[in-house]
Amino acid sequence: MPRNILILGASYGSLLATKLLMAGHNVTLVCRRKTADLINREGTEVRLTLRGEADSRAIRSRDLPGTVDAAAPEQVDVSRYDLAVLAMQEPQYTNHTIRVLMIKIATARLPCLSLMNMPPLPYLKRIPALAEMDLEAAYTNAGVWDRFEPGLVSLCSPDPQAFRPPDEGANVLQVGLPTNFKAAPFADEAHTRILRELEADIDAVRLDGQDVPVKLKVFDSLFVPLAKWSMLLTGNYRCITPDKMQSIRDAVHTDLARSRAIYEHVDAVARRLGADPRDQVPFEKYAKAAESLLKPSSAARAVANGAPFIERVDLLVKLIAHQLGTPHAEIDQTVQTVDRKLDERIVVS
Repeated sequence: MPRNILILGASYGSLLATKLLMAGHNVTLVCRRKTADLINREGTEVRLTLRGEADSRAIRSRDLPGTVDAAAPEQVDVSRYDLAVLAMQEPQYTNHTIRVLMIKIATARLPCLSLMNMPPLPYLKRIPALAEMDLEAAYTNAGVWDRFEPGLVSLCSPDPQAFRPPDEGANVLQVGLPTNFKAAPFADEAHTRILRELEADIDAVRLDGQDVPVKLKVFDSLFVPLAKWSMLLTGNYRCITPDKMQSIRDAVHTDLARSRAIYEHVDAVARRLGADPRDQVPFEKYAKAAESLLKPSSAARAVANGAPFIERVDLLVKLIAHQLGTPHAEIDQTVQTVDRKLDERIVVS
């Protein structure tokens, strides 16, 4: 049976949406009215490269078995959906119309799968070692999450890299690194079964007889998505420097020994919280993948473009490390650099 999935965020969210549409499910993308009008008029287009091919394929929603529509937040009837996916950047949830929709989602007790790098606070409450920690300072507005029941919120590591090509419409997305989404379970097995259904349906999709990359992988561990923290602290946030932004590759490979030390320290923090080493990604594998990441991170680009707020996983990890009694000077320095750059933007604005 086709599932009806609500995805908040039509940019990065359109990647998972396309995989769901290919599997025959129905998706509503929540976005600005102008973008919604474009998607409802022309559909979406995601470009990705199949294994063994040199050129990207353009996968258009209008050619797929599932149906997609788009809506502004105030137009959404949450009773229509089996699952909500949170695919916006964390600061965007402070927008008034988004907050109203989030209240409706929480009140309806709709299970929510987050695609944010920044884990929702209710998800962190599911981890005993974090449940009583003071972590609100890492969030743009922690009150957004007050109404959500922790067991109804899960996290999916947004490992695939994708971006909107310059000079293209807001309904076009280019996949740069076609890795997998890695999801943790919900507290209720009935909700986790929805994820496993979607996982199987996406896995079965073929395009001209070929396997299509970017799968949804569902794990039994709450800690699998936390493996992304090491990558973010080693690469993404270190793209932000006092002077100018740098690529993820340069952030990682300019001083590989320093990068390894940061990466392994964040991994150790996750293990202190309860992660199994099997939940984590070896540094060598990440460093190899980083060789192809020739652009600055989205966080660095946002700061360079004058954003006053970005997702602060760097600050979250710092707060956790300090409250565990395991601070790290390099992480503290990264947080200080990001703080200063954001302060500059707030003064300018």
